[in-house]
Amino acid sequence: MDIIVLIITLAIAFLIAVLLSPILIPFLRRLKFGQSIREEGPKSHMKKKGTPTMGGIMIVLSIIATSLIMGYKYGQGDIGYEIGLLLFVLIGYGLLGFLDDYIKVALKRNLGLTSRQKLIGQLIIAIIFYIILKKNEFPTYIQIPGTDIQWDLGIGYALLIIFMLVGASNAVNLTDGLDGLLAGTAAIAFGAFGILAWYINSQSEVSIFALAVVGALLGFLVFNAHPAKVFMGDTGSLALGGAIAAVAILTKLEILLVIIGGVFVMETLSVIIQVISFKTTGKRVFKMSPLHHHYELVGWSEWRVVTTFWFMGLVFAALGIYIEVWLG
Repeated sequence: MDIIVLIITLAIAFLIAVLLSPILIPFLRRLKFGQSIREEGPKSHMKKKGTPTMGGIMIVLSIIATSLIMGYKYGQGDIGYEIGLLLFVLIGYGLLGFLDDYIKVALKRNLGLTSRQKLIGQLIIAIIFYIILKKNEFPTYIQIPGTDIQWDLGIGYALLIIFMLVGASNAVNLTDGLDGLLAGTAAIAFGAFGILAWYINSQSEVSIFALAVVGALLGFLVFNAHPAKVFMGDTGSLALGGAIAAVAILTKLEILLVIIGGVFVMETLSVIIQVISFKTTGKRVFKMSPLHHHYELVGWSEWRVVTTFWFMGLVFAALGIYIEVWLG
């Protein structure tokens, strides 16, 4: 597939997201779907209260429309299996996040779905995803990036898929805490997978989907960069987390997700370390977790934290591409 197709895909998704924003943002404001701020969070975030949330709707709609348009055009008049599967995960986790957001903003329950309810929903989608893969005889091996070393996990691959989808959706969700932070880091990570799907695996459908995500996120970032006019909410973050895990699985780059998604891993580890440290010693390692809040409380400006994390995302993405392309 020509690289021009990928550029067109990115451009279409960007334009759709940008055109949807002036329609959706005022609509969310009229419905009073504003962001609620946790009292235990950084005090500087109180000024964000009331900013329209659930902006993930425009991201998901842009990805769906672009993937269908480009997938149909370059899928010989049909939507391919891989795009269909990726859209299933995106929409499934997006609906779960939408329900969580709706409970928060419409029913005024600040915590949304309970952890148990959210986990059950995540598990159901992950299990269905695995069942579809199994019916299509998807290979159950994993390979160390940059080498020819493989292990066939057999039924254990089902556990890996479930762990990846649930873990990635939660890790990406944790990263969504500052203006433009998740939109930028996710765009970089999806861009890296899109390049690898196109250049290494010749998976046109996966690369189209990944570039559609990049375009949608860049379009959203126009309105989400500091000071944000809209937040994506769990509608966007859960959808993106599940989708990036699905992309890594379909490209057989499962292990590489840990590297390319290094920012998400760091954010998750900071929460785990904080909880374990506090429960075992009564002391906190970080001023606040996830990690981006720690740097805020150290005295960094929000924009400095976000751009630093974007840079780290670029480093992780470049490292992942280097390992797979030049060492593989």
